[in-house]
Amino acid sequence: MERLVIEGGRRLAGSLRVHGSKNAALPILAAVTMADEEILIRDVPNLEDIHVMLDILRSVGAKVRYFDHQAFIDPTSIDTTVIPDHLMSQMRSSIFLMGPLLARFGAVRISKPGGCSIGSRPIDFHLKGLEQLGAEIIDRHGYIECRANRLQGGTIFLDFPSVGATENLMMAACLAEGETVIGNAAREPEIRDLAAFLTALGARISGAGDDTIVIEGVRRLHGGQYDVPPDRIVTGTLLIAGAVTGGNVVLTNVRPSDSTAVIMKLREAGVQISATRDILEVRESDGLRAIDRVQTAPFPGFPTDLQAPLMALLAKAKGTSIVSETVFEDRFRHVPELLRMGAAIKVDLRTAFVRGVRELTGAFVSATDLRAGAALVVAGLAANGSTVIDRVFHIDRGYESIELQLRALGADIVRIREPDRRAQGLTAHA
Repeated sequence: MERLVIEGGRRLAGSLRVHGSKNAALPILAAVTMADEEILIRDVPNLEDIHVMLDILRSVGAKVRYFDHQAFIDPTSIDTTVIPDHLMSQMRSSIFLMGPLLARFGAVRISKPGGCSIGSRPIDFHLKGLEQLGAEIIDRHGYIECRANRLQGGTIFLDFPSVGATENLMMAACLAEGETVIGNAAREPEIRDLAAFLTALGARISGAGDDTIVIEGVRRLHGGQYDVPPDRIVTGTLLIAGAVTGGNVVLTNVRPSDSTAVIMKLREAGVQISATRDILEVRESDGLRAIDRVQTAPFPGFPTDLQAPLMALLAKAKGTSIVSETVFEDRFRHVPELLRMGAAIKVDLRTAFVRGVRELTGAFVSATDLRAGAALVVAGLAANGSTVIDRVFHIDRGYESIELQLRALGADIVRIREPDRRAQGLTAHA
C-alpha cells in the first residue's frame, strides 16, 4: 500500500506545465475503435485509468503502443466486442466503448462498470439513447448486450445533460445512417474536444459545446493524429494548492476559458489570479475569505470534481462558506477526513457549512475517492505538521505523479511504499 507523506506549511512557487486531460483522453481512446486506420494520440496522461482503457483496447484485439505520453493504436485488428469483466470493474469510463463498438461492429457486450463510489451514476441515459438509434438492449445477470445491424439516426433528448451519455451517443451516431440530433446535451469542454477529434477522422458534427448537437452519419472514419487538451481539473487543483499555501504559481499549457467558474470563485475568496492565452498565475493574497455560496453544476457551472479541493481551501478561509453539491449525492466523503485535520464543517444533506479555522493540523487520513484524495493533498500542504494520506491509488487515477508535480513547486511531499516509523507514529497517534 502506497502513501503520501506531506510536511505542511511550505509556500508553493514556480512554474509547471499541466498534463493532458484524463476526462478528454478516455472517450477519445474509445472512439479510436471506430477508425479503420492507425491513429496517434499525443499528450496522453500516464494515469491508471488510461492504462486500463489501453488494456481494454488490447483485449478486443487492437494493437497498442504507449510511450512518452503518446498512444499509437491500430484498431484494424479488433476481433471481439466482448470486454473482459475484470477490466470493466476497474473503471466506469469503460462504458464509453458501448457506442463506438456497437456502431462499427453491430454488437457489444459489457458487464456493469466500476469506478469511484461517489453516488448513483446510472447508465440509463446511455442505453435509452442507443435504443432510440435502433439498438436492441439485453440487460440480464449483470451484463449488458447491445445489437444493431446498423444504427439509424434519430432525435434524442437527454433528461439530464450527462457528459458520458452525450459522448457515447455522439460517437455512436457518427457511423449511424442519417442525421442524429442530441438535445439537452452536455456542454463540457471535453464534448468539444471529442467532436474535434472525430471530425479530424471524417465525422460530421456541429453544435458540440452547445445544448443541441447534430451528427450526420458517415460510412467510415479514417486514421489521424490528435493532441489531448490540458486537464482543467488538474489546473483547478494546482491553482487551489498555490492559493491555500499563499504561493506564487504559474501554470502553462492551460485553457483559462475552461476554468472560468473556478477562477471566479477563487477571486471571490480573495485569491489573485491573472490569465493570458495559455497561462494562469496565482499570486500571494492578503488572506483567504469565505465564499457565500458554491454550488456545483454542469458546465459552465462550478465543476463537481473541484468541490472537494475547494472545500479544503475554504476550511482555512475567514468566515463561513456554504457548499452545495447538486451533481452527486455522496460527494462529501472527504469531510470526515478533513475533520480529523481540525476543519470545522457541518453537513446537512447535500449542503456543507464550512467555518474557517486558523490552523489545520497534520493527521493520518484516507482518500475515499479520486477528488477526495486531492482535497486531502491540498489540506496537507496547508496544515501544520505531517499528514499521511492512505489509499493513494485513488489519487493516481487522475493526477500524474502528483508528488513530483508538487515537489517541483517546492512542496515537501514524498511517496512511501510501505509503512515507516514516521507513518506508524502518526497512525498510532491518530
